[in-house]
Amino acid sequence: MDEPQFFQFETDFVAELRCIPMQVRFKLDTCGVKLKLSHWNHFSQPERQALVCLPCDTAPAIEAYRSHVQAQVSHHTGQPAALLPIDPEPPWHSTHLPAQVQTQAQTLQIALDDQQWQQLSPLQRFALLKLSQKGHENHNFLPALQEFALVASP
Repeated sequence: MDEPQFFQFETDFVAELRCIPMQVRFKLDTCGVKLKLSHWNHFSQPERQALVCLPCDTAPAIEAYRSHVQAQVSHHTGQPAALLPIDPEPPWHSTHLPAQVQTQAQTLQIALDDQQWQQLSPLQRFALLKLSQKGHENHNFLPALQEFALVASP
């Protein structure tokens, strides 16, 4: 099982796992499952913890994770979760700073560059991508930049 890695900007909800943490969202995008918060809310604490800890980093582990999530959703709701296309070259693996992250940083008058992006882990990059999506609640974007040492903390 993977060692859980929670971000500081998630501390207000990870103790109870009442929201889907970034590391689980990362795994869901990796295995191509659209898990809704309504699905997550059906899961018991041990079931949520399993999704945090189960590996999802090799082809067999990715398939096992997908099957596990689908079994849990089907068990609780009577039908599987929707599947998402899996990007063979996801933007969090790119060496170039994605435009949406740059745009979100610019709204805060922060300039980021490819070198800073390259120093981040794939999970950190994924978090910044999710936190910079249009229509997404972006209040954790600046705390994430601070946590990842891309800007100074106040």
